[in-house]
Amino acid sequence: MKTKPDTKTEITFEDFKAEVLNDYKLAVTSRECSLLGRREVLTGKAKFGIFGDGKEIPQIAWAKAFENGDFRSGYYRDQTFMMAIGELTVHQFFAGLYANTDLKEEPMSAGRQMGGHFATHSLDANGQWNNLTEQKNSSADISPTAGQMPRLLGLAQASKIYRNVEGIDTTNFSKSGNEIAWGTIGNASTSEGLFFETINAAGVLQVPMIISIWDDNYGISVHAKHQTTKENISEILKGFQRTEDQKGYEIFRVNGWNYPELMDTYQRAAMISRKEHVPVMIHVQELTQPQGHSTSGSHERYKDLERLTWEAEYDCNAQMRKWMVSNNIATDDELLDLERNIKREVRLAKKEAWLTFISPILEESKAAINLLNQLATTSANGVFIRKLISDLETIEEPLRRDILSAARKALRYVVSESSPTKVALQNWINHYIETIQPKYSSHLHSESNQNALHQNEVLPTYDDNATEVDGRVVLRENFDAIFKTHPESLIFGEDAGFIGDVNQGLEGLQEKYGELRVSDTGIREATIIGQGIGMSMRGLRPIAEIQYLDYIMYALQIMSDDLATVQYRTKGRQKAPLIVRTRGHRLEGIWHSGSQMGGILNLVRGIHVLVPRNMTKAAGFYNTLLASDEPALVVECLNGYRLKEKLPNNIGEFKTPIGVVETIREGDDITLVSYGSTLRLVEQAAKELQEVGIDAEIIDVQSLLPFDINHDIVKSIAKTNRVMVIDEDVKGGASAYILDQIINEQNAFEYLDSKPTTLAAKPHRPAYGTDGDYFSKPSVEDIFEAIYDVMHELNPMDFPKLR
Repeated sequence: MKTKPDTKTEITFEDFKAEVLNDYKLAVTSRECSLLGRREVLTGKAKFGIFGDGKEIPQIAWAKAFENGDFRSGYYRDQTFMMAIGELTVHQFFAGLYANTDLKEEPMSAGRQMGGHFATHSLDANGQWNNLTEQKNSSADISPTAGQMPRLLGLAQASKIYRNVEGIDTTNFSKSGNEIAWGTIGNASTSEGLFFETINAAGVLQVPMIISIWDDNYGISVHAKHQTTKENISEILKGFQRTEDQKGYEIFRVNGWNYPELMDTYQRAAMISRKEHVPVMIHVQELTQPQGHSTSGSHERYKDLERLTWEAEYDCNAQMRKWMVSNNIATDDELLDLERNIKREVRLAKKEAWLTFISPILEESKAAINLLNQLATTSANGVFIRKLISDLETIEEPLRRDILSAARKALRYVVSESSPTKVALQNWINHYIETIQPKYSSHLHSESNQNALHQNEVLPTYDDNATEVDGRVVLRENFDAIFKTHPESLIFGEDAGFIGDVNQGLEGLQEKYGELRVSDTGIREATIIGQGIGMSMRGLRPIAEIQYLDYIMYALQIMSDDLATVQYRTKGRQKAPLIVRTRGHRLEGIWHSGSQMGGILNLVRGIHVLVPRNMTKAAGFYNTLLASDEPALVVECLNGYRLKEKLPNNIGEFKTPIGVVETIREGDDITLVSYGSTLRLVEQAAKELQEVGIDAEIIDVQSLLPFDINHDIVKSIAKTNRVMVIDEDVKGGASAYILDQIINEQNAFEYLDSKPTTLAAKPHRPAYGTDGDYFSKPSVEDIFEAIYDVMHELNPMDFPKLR
């Protein structure tokens, strides 16, 4: 048997035997890590464990077919694979289990994700791309079931783009599009909609994607009969099998305990997908999960004796061992000796990983105890401080929270005292927080020199006789300039291609740049975002279009759990600078209401949320984002595409700054803060207020995340001494967020002479039609009267009560 059918020369039996023994050694090593990992959780050294036991042999077969440049998008059972490709050591496995915050010790996430979540480094320490074609790549895992699937689609599509689109600099990213995107998922998670959506999309797109389904017959305690029709996912998906006449999938079934068949299956799958760009599904059946789902419970609670007996016999490691002995590859005694050595090696590595983790914390504890002892000798409350010391000293293996908690509590006992030891403790606490906090909080956004906030504003410029055009034309011309200047850029979405999007902002661009760069997609928002995430992880600059803002709801989980956390969960070693384009504001009807902004703001921290008031501002945001390395959501104003704007003469070059507000009307009596289409109503109300002697200043937020980084709004409030936030979102949504930023972050309360107020939409979804909008969201009259009431309270003589 050859483990690699495409090998040009035959190998000797001795070489073959050595390779098989090495595979078995790796499988046993990984299994021992799982067994010891569970014990570490149960003894309290680790918080939670979820392991890859029972999946070792198929993952070794997979690793042999995995080449440099390929990408993995998997889930928390893939530890053996990561070990097999040389990207996870036993030491690192336990460092992840202990949540070591040192990226050198725990390169997967620096302790930010629980063990079992794997990643390789696509970026160097400065946030610049490594050469991804010279390494084996794993996109950073997330826990939500099937959440890895949409991203997998994009990772695979990147190969198709690199193979078929000319002009892209592929140096660090692709070799003729030969890379495969490999996905893994448990059989129970195939019940999720994200799985089916991705499977369908990959079949349509015909991308080099291979999905391995690890089938152990259970989803935690729930048997496959409750999960999958016919209890067999490949059986119900066999209609996806390609034929001579129709494109589709190549589908394989293989038993997860059959070492030689697994080797053959993965090699054949890789050859087909890599060469032909065909999606492949490998249903790996008859797998086991020897320790159950996780450390939260025991599988003996839900598996009967017959099943447990079968699992003991058909455990993949046990079956490989049996096969090796029967084929004279090794004797039982030789394997026993090998297994004993592996146990010792894993125990030693575990011990070293723990010492590496705990040693700096013990030193930090000693430093704190030393300072507390000094404080106790000088304080009248020394007896209470010594109790804190005693409690901390009794913790043999303290956590950082134990150390800092004791130090902070000690300060309470000396709050009225004055001494050098108190100052020393204060300084130590401040320095400790300053040093330690970033280990848990850094890299929500890019910290490279390409950070979006580092991009300088470039104003649009105009000819003296600049033409006034529909706003959509400004966008169209700007997208044309983007695609001409950035061959790695592309856009896709529902109706984005042939008709040039529903508002013609992409009119004619598919004909000019081709269907791969300006593309139509199916109605499948989650995988539209997934396409963008995956492609942006491989060096492309995708713009994923979601037709309307409320359709974001279909993709919000992917945006929140995956896109928003890429930089954070890899501590800056992966990025996905995807631009999500949509349109919203002042929409009509319950389902096109545009009232999800509050939810979006709270769920996508890590993504910039931009709300331009017109298409020139929107175009400027796209130009800014393409110069940066961060993801963003751009919400265009749906009712602005036909409004007239002057056409700039520096199309493709002007940039709207991110996080910067703009004062669009100056005034002295009250500061009005709003964004998007509602600004037009605010401007009209301000004109009418001027007629009754109220001079309002209007500020366009422009960017909700981040928000007013220069604190210009509070400067306005210092002048007017009053503020109102006007928003079409429901109460407690975006308006509450904006007001919180103004009051709590900018300390505007210092300048207020009147209560800060918000004017938002009614709590229900907007009713359909123009009257529905009027009675559901703030109208010009609502805005006028709300501001008038503020001035009435200030000066009832000049501003008598209206009603």
